[in-house]
Amino acid sequence: MSELARTGLSIDRELLARFDLAIAKKRYKNRSEAVRDLIRDHLVSEEADSDKLVVGTLTIVYDHHRPNLTEKLVEAQHRAGSKVLAATHVHLDHHNCLEVVIMKGRGGELHDLANGILSLRGVKHGKLVITTTAKDLP
Repeated sequence: MSELARTGLSIDRELLARFDLAIAKKRYKNRSEAVRDLIRDHLVSEEADSDKLVVGTLTIVYDHHRPNLTEKLVEAQHRAGSKVLAATHVHLDHHNCLEVVIMKGRGGELHDLANGILSLRGVKHGKLVITTTAKDLP
């Protein structure tokens, strides 16, 4: 780990009290750890919006009885080529499946791929989560 720097913050008491409750729920041992994670999260979100190399997961829930949807999902992943690293498919019930697609590429490319999949008729819900490859993250 790099050398630590100390800093002070001026924060409204009520805001700080709410922050303390929130970090206690997440089981942080102290405010410093929570603030470091908030800073890292901000840096990662900036990478996701840039042209930097990132990784992500697209989680979708869809109706597998929708005609041609399964084929369209597979086709979208094949068209993405090396951006799709892996996919996991789970049957939730008789009508619904969950799929998690693990991806790596430029932030904009992954957003475009996810939007193409999420907009397919029969996809009920989905969410793209992008994170860093951690190469540039302290």
